[in-house]
Amino acid sequence: MTATSIAQDMSPKLLEVMERAKRSPQMRFSSLAHLIDEEALKRAYHRIRKDAAVGVDGVTKEHYGEALERNVADLHGRMKAMRYRHQPVRRVHIPKDKGRTRPIAISSVEDKIVQGALRDVLEAVYEPIFSDRSYGFRPGRSAHEALRTLDHALDAGEVSWILEADIESFFDSVDRKALMAMLQERVADSSLLRLVGKCLHVGILDGEEYSEPTEGTAQGSSLSPLLGNIYLHHVLDQWFERDELPRMEGKAHLIRYADDFVIGFEKENDAKRVWGALRSRFERYGLRLHPEKTRLLPFGRPERRSPDRKGPKGFDFLGFTVYWRRTRTKAWRPALKTRTARLRRAIMAAAEWCRSHRHDPVKEQSAGLARRLNGHYNYFGVNGNGSSMKLLLHQVKRAWKKWLSRRGQRRPLSWERFNGVLQLYPLPTPTIRVQLW
Repeated sequence: MTATSIAQDMSPKLLEVMERAKRSPQMRFSSLAHLIDEEALKRAYHRIRKDAAVGVDGVTKEHYGEALERNVADLHGRMKAMRYRHQPVRRVHIPKDKGRTRPIAISSVEDKIVQGALRDVLEAVYEPIFSDRSYGFRPGRSAHEALRTLDHALDAGEVSWILEADIESFFDSVDRKALMAMLQERVADSSLLRLVGKCLHVGILDGEEYSEPTEGTAQGSSLSPLLGNIYLHHVLDQWFERDELPRMEGKAHLIRYADDFVIGFEKENDAKRVWGALRSRFERYGLRLHPEKTRLLPFGRPERRSPDRKGPKGFDFLGFTVYWRRTRTKAWRPALKTRTARLRRAIMAAAEWCRSHRHDPVKEQSAGLARRLNGHYNYFGVNGNGSSMKLLLHQVKRAWKKWLSRRGQRRPLSWERFNGVLQLYPLPTPTIRVQLW
């Protein structure tokens, strides 16, 4: 998303707020709530996906939109009269690797509208002051930009040590009082802050169990990523730039995507000092680094004449494993491959899809698999990751053949016959979709 397209998506009043925020980084905004008018609420409504999951009230976007003008006018009236109440969120559990799940909170359509409009205002206030080291859930920025920045720092020889960090249950651990205090440094509008509080202090319905947590932000809310960025902007980004960088003996690079970050150091002493200071800093704000997933490791470029075929042990970041590899000229350069657990999950998901759709028409199966493969390639199709993508395609073909063979035919589907199917309904081949260098 370009700066022009970002500006086109914003109202003139929000653009004015963003310009003032850019000119005056220390400014406190005392009048913001009036920006959430009926037009702002309607813009937020139209951004909700048509197939978005429903909240506890069971109301779909389509149903809410049948009387959009009346519903938005009623919502706006309740907000102005301070009668708006955020409904409880419905919690679902999304499978992760190793049998774990990720809890996701699903709000009602009306609450999604309020969150979206509120996010627009806070984004206009904070986006101009956010650090260039932050890439997650920001307009015009992406995970690929974060990876590109990391690749450039490694290839330039500015990194010899890597601090790979993992924050345990970040969104559930955010200190709400500390977050509100951070917001008050930039926002003096009590009405807007009250609205943020309503979106924070919500009940959670998990199956038949109801709870009202006192900490954290609801992961899955459209507002949570921005609030998370504000929190880590204060806890991590500003602290690193203000307190740590001036003390460095060598160069250092903090690269953060939401709550996932790595820090590259040129000097070992800097790396060890920051690692110790980071633990204390996070504990002060209710955050905890995962003891098994946070580590400091040497990751300098190997010597050109090194007899080792492999460089130092790699590390994981944003779904990839970062490692050193030999080029055709025997030089060493940083490279990326799909993280093993992420690749395994993609293979298993594709196999399960083939099983559950084995009785669909073959043409429809091909189209469904093509959508999934293209979605994977769009993210993981970076320079040097061809082997991982080819392995995924191979395993998808095997799974598809297996389940086509179990459609009740008298004899198994041979590879010769299956290759004929692939000629009629080919699956997309891996290609580089994103150039990192």
